[in-house]
Amino acid sequence: MNEQKLQTVKIEPVRKQLKIGLSLERAFRLFTEGIGQWWPMPTHSVGEEQAETCFFEGWVGGRIVEVLKDGSQSEWGKVLVWEPFNKVSFHWYPGRAPDTAQEVTVTFSEIPGGSLVELVHTGWETLGDRALKTRDDYVTGWDFVLSKYITYAAKG
Repeated sequence: MNEQKLQTVKIEPVRKQLKIGLSLERAFRLFTEGIGQWWPMPTHSVGEEQAETCFFEGWVGGRIVEVLKDGSQSEWGKVLVWEPFNKVSFHWYPGRAPDTAQEVTVTFSEIPGGSLVELVHTGWETLGDRALKTRDDYVTGWDFVLSKYITYAAKG
């Protein structure tokens, strides 16, 4: 009998690191509680031009939600780890079914003059044939999104 082994190819995480001139508490709160103030809704949302805002529910099991202008909602993910002001981790599946979720972990460390924010996005394998292309899109997508976070943080 000839047995075949299915091999799962491990896809490298997307990693982003940025320095921000905010305390740990302020950096964490802006990323989570303040996400609706800086997230680029017209370009990086499910509803695009119909998207109004987004928010985190700040507890394990809490949702990350997009709100459209008509009041309807689209769930982007669920909080897995909530450790103010050091770490937040969440399943991430905007516009998709939860069983296609990846995991995003954002850590906050104190550095001279502010905070170091590190984002690691893993679990691409859940997307099957779309995994590599989607990962490649997120490499530049996270750069754009995080640039909005940095710009908003610089306003004080």
